[in-house]
Amino acid sequence: MGQPKPTPHKSATAIPDEILAVPLGDRSYDIVLGTGLLSQLGARLRPLLPGKQVAIVTNTTVAPRYLEAVETALRQHGFVTLAIVLPDGEAYKDWPHLQILFDALIQHCFERSATLLALGGGVVGDMTGFAAATFLRGVPFVQVPTTLLSQVDASVGGKTGINHPLGKNLIGAFYQPRQVIIDVDTLTTLPQRERLAGMAEVIKYGIIWDAAFFAHLEQGVEGILDLEHRLLIDTICTCTTIKAAIVSGDERETAGGPRALLNLGHTFGHAIETLAGYGHWLHGEAVAIGMVMAADLSQQLNLCRASDVARIRQLLTRCGLPVKAPDFPVDHYLDAMARDKKVMDGALRLVLINSIGQASIHRAVPMDRLRQSIQRHLNPPEGGL
Repeated sequence: MGQPKPTPHKSATAIPDEILAVPLGDRSYDIVLGTGLLSQLGARLRPLLPGKQVAIVTNTTVAPRYLEAVETALRQHGFVTLAIVLPDGEAYKDWPHLQILFDALIQHCFERSATLLALGGGVVGDMTGFAAATFLRGVPFVQVPTTLLSQVDASVGGKTGINHPLGKNLIGAFYQPRQVIIDVDTLTTLPQRERLAGMAEVIKYGIIWDAAFFAHLEQGVEGILDLEHRLLIDTICTCTTIKAAIVSGDERETAGGPRALLNLGHTFGHAIETLAGYGHWLHGEAVAIGMVMAADLSQQLNLCRASDVARIRQLLTRCGLPVKAPDFPVDHYLDAMARDKKVMDGALRLVLINSIGQASIHRAVPMDRLRQSIQRHLNPPEGGL
């Protein structure tokens, strides 16, 4: 893939903070990973931010748990805070709820030196980043992700946006945060379903980039699901290290660039989310199904071995994730996939698997083979795929 495999930081037994740089020239920033970081937000952000106004964007699930602590930490260091609490769920990642965010900023006279702080999961992070990219033509923002999926993936890399009824994340911008602060303590209050959904993105990194990491997950994934601190810290650090390396080499997902590899399973998964209605499937659940579909298609095209598909399917199943596609008509899948962001010059780009630890981008998948692969998942042969 043209880039060396990054080596994640290793922390000591006392679990000090991990700090990982995302080198992007004048848009560079740090990912800070540790415990008890919410109470340190004011001290950490004061040297980074140009003004005192901070809008904390969160949702109705996260606010009762962490909003007060975040407001206190910021106010202790001279920040003036405004809380904007949105409904929780993918169904609200849209224009009307983005407008609520803008209304609050304008009504409270927020200036260009103000900062937007995303406190929540991927939906909150995407909407906050898009608002920051467009409000007054761009203001600083900070990511404070509170779900496993957002900590290992969504909060890093600068992809922001909202959904359209015809497709997921079709409206947005590339806009990098000033810092990503990951407090793993927030995962202790994460519902089990959300925790499992986050594992889909964790597993993705092993499939596309690091076979040894995938094997490590096979050996001890239950410890990560049980939130064993040492395993959890190392896992998040490995994922963010890989993503930082990919993003720094291909910030805006250029044609044929390595960033597209991060979309493994997402074209299928986004189609599932769109067809089912946003919020019916969690993003990680849809991606899990999508990765199995991509792996099976890869094997049908003789790109990878059947044993690779079996290992992927088995690990996702161990994590309690779905692996069978919902029963929508094949043509509906194809229509939804045709509207995906990864279509270029009318051709659908798919991330497929060569082996566990190595993936590649394909633009010439025969339509009949794609149709057959989707059909296989709707009506799997006896004994499963």
